[in-house]
Amino acid sequence: MSRLVFGFMWVLRFFPVGFVAWTGERVGALMFWLIAERRNVTRINLRLCFPALPGEERERLARAHFRAFVRAFLERGILWWSSPERIRSFVVVENVEILREAKKPVILFAPHFVGLDATLARLSLDFPLAMMYSRQKDPLFERLLYQGRTRFGGRMFPRQAGVKEGLRAIAEGSLYYYLPDLDYGRNRAIFVPFFGVPAATVTGLAYIARVTGAAVVPCVTRMLPGGGYAARLYRAWEQFPSGEGVEAVEADTRRMVRFIEDRVRELPEQYFWMHKRFKTRPEGEARFY
Repeated sequence: MSRLVFGFMWVLRFFPVGFVAWTGERVGALMFWLIAERRNVTRINLRLCFPALPGEERERLARAHFRAFVRAFLERGILWWSSPERIRSFVVVENVEILREAKKPVILFAPHFVGLDATLARLSLDFPLAMMYSRQKDPLFERLLYQGRTRFGGRMFPRQAGVKEGLRAIAEGSLYYYLPDLDYGRNRAIFVPFFGVPAATVTGLAYIARVTGAAVVPCVTRMLPGGGYAARLYRAWEQFPSGEGVEAVEADTRRMVRFIEDRVRELPEQYFWMHKRFKTRPEGEARFY
């Protein structure tokens, strides 16, 4: 089955970007009804994060998320197999001078918006990039994901390799594309409210910035209507990390989460709602999924 999907992506990338986007959204509308588990996870997440939003609005948002997610997935065919010239026109980078003028190492703090692979591909055309990733159950997907993300010389290593690989990449001069906003369990995580709901959140952003002396530059990918993406770089955070103690780490992690919340409010349908963000619960608290 996966070979058919990736074969479809390979063929689809020959078409105009507008047609690819249209196709992805139509397939996403169908997937909303075919993938019951992720549909339910999305509904639960939206109910927890936006309890004041009317039910019909949350349902509209859930369907819009599926359309955006599947569109972004199919558009990876453009990123994996199209020319660098096409990718440059497909993904616009806003405020790229922040990276060109950086005087020290940079951590690109990239929350999980659906188009994150578009930004990764585009920036890797001009900068040495490194990132951590989660191993995939499907060997073919794992291979294509690795090849696609490293085709322009980027470096990618599995999460199991640990933080040392990220530190090494930064020391060697790579921009570190870091995505710390999923539920990775209790290891090196603290519970921080995400839209008012306690969420297990890794504290690695502050730790890596402190150890390496790197600047933290937030990077948010925005899917554009009709095709393509815009990657917005924000000015490096000042006074981050704020210290070394437990209280400073918690304050820094809360700052990270507040930034994500603000961007989610701007692009609510494009955040990764299919993920079980609240899977890990505080002791004694009931499960949501």
